[in-house]
Amino acid sequence: MLVSPDINPCASLRRRRRREGAAGVHLRSLVSDSGKQELIMAKSNASDAQALIRSLRSAYAATPTNLKIIDLYVVFAIATAIIQVVYMGIVGSFPFNSFLSGVLSCVGTAVLAVCLRSQVNKENKEFKDLPPERAFADFVLCNLVLHLVIMNFLG
Repeated sequence: MLVSPDINPCASLRRRRRREGAAGVHLRSLVSDSGKQELIMAKSNASDAQALIRSLRSAYAATPTNLKIIDLYVVFAIATAIIQVVYMGIVGSFPFNSFLSGVLSCVGTAVLAVCLRSQVNKENKEFKDLPPERAFADFVLCNLVLHLVIMNFLG
């Protein structure tokens, strides 16, 4: 798409959204030899999705075991929060403080576990001087504070 000063950018965006539309077609813009931008439509298909999943699976296979354990803990915490939300939707939320405490406890624990994962990861250069024992101690202390606040919120 060639952008000139006399074209309204909002109208251009609306036209692009109409073109992408319901067909699930994504547009890529390329600059041709003459310097004009051309739009090329590229459809994603099942082989692209399979290649993506295969590459993610092979990259995750190289992940250390301790990071996989932390990932499993995060998935468990988020699954527990989802189960609590579904239960609240089915049964009701009479003690709303209890519901909020349970969900916020699960989400807070998951967030702290993600922080622990980023600190323990050897490839992360930002925390290279932080020993894993210190990161785990921070995780435990923050979880203790989080759950003290949650217990206080329960009443």
